[in-house]
Amino acid sequence: MDFAEIDKLKARLDARRPLDPAIVRNLHEDLIVRWTYHSNAIEGNTLTLQETKVALEGITIGGKTLREHLEAINHRDAILYLESLVADPAPFSEWQINSLHQLILRGIDNDNAGRYRQVNVRISGAEHLPPDALKVAELMSGFLDWYHGAAASLHPVERAARVHSDFVKIHPFVDGNGRTSRLLMNLELVKAGFPAAVLPVSERLNYYQALDEDHVRGNGQPFLELIARCVVQSFEPYWHALGENG
Repeated sequence: MDFAEIDKLKARLDARRPLDPAIVRNLHEDLIVRWTYHSNAIEGNTLTLQETKVALEGITIGGKTLREHLEAINHRDAILYLESLVADPAPFSEWQINSLHQLILRGIDNDNAGRYRQVNVRISGAEHLPPDALKVAELMSGFLDWYHGAAASLHPVERAARVHSDFVKIHPFVDGNGRTSRLLMNLELVKAGFPAAVLPVSERLNYYQALDEDHVRGNGQPFLELIARCVVQSFEPYWHALGENG
């Protein structure tokens, strides 16, 4: 895949840095709400975009479950933790992965938060059958070996897509794998100087189909193209804030 268009967008944004602090704050607040809403909505959380914003401000939404409120707050905190990893970089590790996951399930399932699954699972509606629980630790070790080896030669967008897809193929946790995989994808993108990419809930069917195409048939192209489109779209809020056309 030709990443020239994406690289041009990044170069164009880099040429405008440093951005006005007021723009940075506004974009950051908007990103946290949108990213949290869409990532949770993909997994079935029924909070709307506006309800997510209100929940993150500490206000309880009538008719919504405690879990849905916790999912919003936890995801926001996981984003903030991700940003701390970018600001103070350390080698990508199982500890970072488990820490992100622990935040996602904090107060929801403390027994499994940050712990690899001990049981076999199925992904509802998916063709792909995740590997046996006994293989998870070994597969995660191999995943990290790949990351610290062959992955370094990939374009950052392709590396981010592969991190996302390969992680969720292993499905190392009982719950929260999708949210964690999208956080890990964006950890890669932001470390490489790209904006975080929000995968919209409107793409959920295409998203699941592309993952199955990768995991079952070994064709990762549809998933890579989906993520690349999301990366291109991630620049749009910047052009709007800067008063430029996309």
